[in-house]
Amino acid sequence: MDDARNREDSMKKLALAAAFAVIGLPALAQDAAFGIWKTQIDDGAYAHVTMKQCGQKVCGFITRTFNSSGEYQSPNIGKPIVINMEPKGGGAYEGSVWRPSNDKIYIGKMQVNGNALSLKGCVAGGLLCANQNWTRIQ
Repeated sequence: MDDARNREDSMKKLALAAAFAVIGLPALAQDAAFGIWKTQIDDGAYAHVTMKQCGQKVCGFITRTFNSSGEYQSPNIGKPIVINMEPKGGGAYEGSVWRPSNDKIYIGKMQVNGNALSLKGCVAGGLLCANQNWTRIQ
């Protein structure tokens, strides 16, 4: 009788763990930062950045580039611009940001609020930051 009860308890625990795993997966897919974002113009050009999951963090890759003449094939397409942003709660993230115009990586801070994203690239331990405001396309 005890063996049967132990097996039943084990099966219940396994079913519960599986249910939580399935429930948890859509939550990751619904991260507020996921989607396609239009960057602010920087050095005469802007980009579309696709934000998606990378491990337990969020990364953004340049998917399209535009200048005053329209869309063009930048050598930066496919490169990561938002790197390993770790969710901190309340739409805030911390990680790294790459600025293509000077090929430098900065301490990154990101805040997502609906269809608006504020991205900061910082130096000096986060004391001096430059800010960009992005808008959600999709």
